[in-house]
Amino acid sequence: MLIRKTLEVRRLVHNWRRQAEDCVRRVSAVARARSEAGMSTAEYAVGTIAACAFAGLLFKIVSSPEVRKMLSDVIGRALQLAG
Repeated sequence: MLIRKTLEVRRLVHNWRRQAEDCVRRVSAVARARSEAGMSTAEYAVGTIAACAFAGLLFKIVSSPEVRKMLSDVIGRALQLAG
């Protein structure tokens, strides 16, 4: 009796899982078929934020006293070699 009930429960779970997978496939197909106009805007926004963060980091690094001194030394040496 217990084995029969266990098999019935397993069949039910298997059927529910298969139905859920079918539902996910249908929803995914509908999502792919729709226009992705909003996605491009979101991707551009994320890219812009990332570029601004990277620019801020570069500015912080380049404006540090150590890097400023190195850059001015490199420019000074280049000017001495050129002229």
